[in-house]
Amino acid sequence: MKSKILFSLIFLFTLFSGNAQTATNIKTVEVTAFAKEIKTTQKPQILDVRTPEEFAAGHIDNATNVDWQGENFVKNTEKFNKNKPVYVYCKSGRRSLKASEKLSALGFKKIYNLDGGYLKWSVETKTAQ
Repeated sequence: MKSKILFSLIFLFTLFSGNAQTATNIKTVEVTAFAKEIKTTQKPQILDVRTPEEFAAGHIDNATNVDWQGENFVKNTEKFNKNKPVYVYCKSGRRSLKASEKLSALGFKKIYNLDGGYLKWSVETKTAQ
């Protein structure tokens, strides 16, 4: 009886502990690493998952706006190549992580999530200039 309880507890712990981990094909990277990646990648796929209003107020050069909260997120990501790296960001990093997890589930192979989002990008890239 004790072994059944112990086994059940171990099983439940293992089952639920895996849910908190992000997929291994998602890398959350700092601004400098993100900038280096998009600079050294030929025709990088840069995905801004903020609202169109946020995008219009400022965005990373050559980014495509696909609103994470929009009803056509999955449909709008179909134009991206799943075998090429995709660089994802939002305002602060929360939405882009969720979008990255969705992209992973859709079969994207390599996903870079910008740590701190566009807010951090704006501060650090202006400071570096």
